[in-house]
Amino acid sequence: MPGSDPSRRYGAWWQSGAPWIWLNAAAIGTGILAVAGLFVLLAVRGLGHFWPGEVISFDYRTNAGGLHIVGARAGREAIARNQYLEAVADDPGAVPDPVERWLVKTGNRREAAPDFRWVFAHRATNLAAPPDVVVFERTEWGNAYGFLVGLAENGVSVSGGPTWAALTERIERAGRLRSEIDRLRDSEIYEIDRQLERLRFERRRRALDGVERVGDIETDEARLRAAYRAAAIRRAELSEALGRDEVSIRLMDGGEATFPLGTIIRAWQPNRMTVRAKLGHYLEGLWSFLSEPPREANTEGGVFPAIFGTVMMVLVMSVLVTPFGVIAALYLREYAPQGGVVRTIRIAVHNLAGVPSIVYGVFGLGFFVYAVGGTLDDLFFREAQPAPTFGTPGLLWASLTLALLTLPVVIVSVEEGLARVPQRIREGSLALGATKAETLFRMVLPMASPSILTGVILAVARAAGEVAPLMLVGVVKLAPALPVDGNFPFVHLERKFMHLGFHIYDVGFQSPNPVAARPLVFATALLLIVIVVVLNSTATLLRSRLEARYRTVEN
Repeated sequence: MPGSDPSRRYGAWWQSGAPWIWLNAAAIGTGILAVAGLFVLLAVRGLGHFWPGEVISFDYRTNAGGLHIVGARAGREAIARNQYLEAVADDPGAVPDPVERWLVKTGNRREAAPDFRWVFAHRATNLAAPPDVVVFERTEWGNAYGFLVGLAENGVSVSGGPTWAALTERIERAGRLRSEIDRLRDSEIYEIDRQLERLRFERRRRALDGVERVGDIETDEARLRAAYRAAAIRRAELSEALGRDEVSIRLMDGGEATFPLGTIIRAWQPNRMTVRAKLGHYLEGLWSFLSEPPREANTEGGVFPAIFGTVMMVLVMSVLVTPFGVIAALYLREYAPQGGVVRTIRIAVHNLAGVPSIVYGVFGLGFFVYAVGGTLDDLFFREAQPAPTFGTPGLLWASLTLALLTLPVVIVSVEEGLARVPQRIREGSLALGATKAETLFRMVLPMASPSILTGVILAVARAAGEVAPLMLVGVVKLAPALPVDGNFPFVHLERKFMHLGFHIYDVGFQSPNPVAARPLVFATALLLIVIVVVLNSTATLLRSRLEARYRTVEN
């Protein structure tokens, strides 16, 4: 209003609460921008790792002389000119400001370590992108960079000289042989070992029960050992065929290196690839990351066992925590006499939500693993002792530990949902002759189901990111087998498993080659966030549908 006192106008604006609304909006906007920035950072740093970048070659001048370098640029940064001159003796007139340096991945860790080198851009000359340079992805020792020199079969050079077509054909043959060896190991040999182990347990169980008849066991053992010898002979023949071909390459220092084609997963010439070919290579590498097991101390290969273990643990945890949380909330809200004892229990439940997760891990190790699991071994698995079956960390105990950790969140969420159901719904149901149990399970709980799903969403979000307790109750660096397979009982909750959160910790902080593992840390972190978002989005969609279904009833 013209002529009004500005202090009164600002005072009215302040009392209206508008500043707090704007402050809240600014905080939410900042949070959204931070999350979006995190996604972009993880996507650029992680997903860019699978793109076949250009491989360069250049002459590099050092204080001790010079060398020829071939590799891919893995990063670049700028440092101050003064800082560079303090650390490196160089001609000040030839040093730019700022000084750019490159992180070059030269590979060949076994032949010419290290496989990553920092070089200063102004010292590089004769920069080129040779079209005939080849990149080899190997099963061990990381990538190899070089120029194709020769192919050999059983130690004899291939006639006609090495060609790219002959190389790719033999790599595909080696891949088929390697797949057959893996299938033989993971199916036939593994199944024979499993049956032999079962017979060994049966023999010991009979000995413990005082039964001396073991003739049928000896017959089965002889049959299985014969099958094992046949499978081992077949595997040896395949391994011999896998080592038939060898490739020789010229390294950046002019020397040569020879290694079996059986150790090569794939090869490509990045400087000759079109954009379409690079896109196909990128999608192939991304799929390998999602579908294959890790190798090279988790710094190479994929993360499929970790994806499977994370999702399965979250699902088992949700199945365990939901009924207990709902039952506890129902009792506290609908059945328990409201008084000092119930208030004390509610305070304890709220306080449990603030207990450090590692404490839950120690409790899970002591109670679930040693007490409950050890008792189960004594009662049902005597023949396997002293080797534990359930008395060792595994998927079941990890899920129970995280269910206990997230139980307070579910109880509080369900209680709030039950409190929002109008009292007239209960009274109307009872007036029509329904019992209290029928009223709760047919009227109240369905209307409170959105809150139940809210509790599950919060539990999933916290459980999927926990690492500290899992290291004590079931997660390992590398699990030899998935907790689900085709053998009875099909779901093996006693097995140890891999987890994306622990995988990130292991690769990021325990890796023997941290520079090579850094992109996989970003990619795995992005994958973990995507899995949590997918699980939460699914539960949120169900909650929205339930809210829309029961909104008219509440009104």
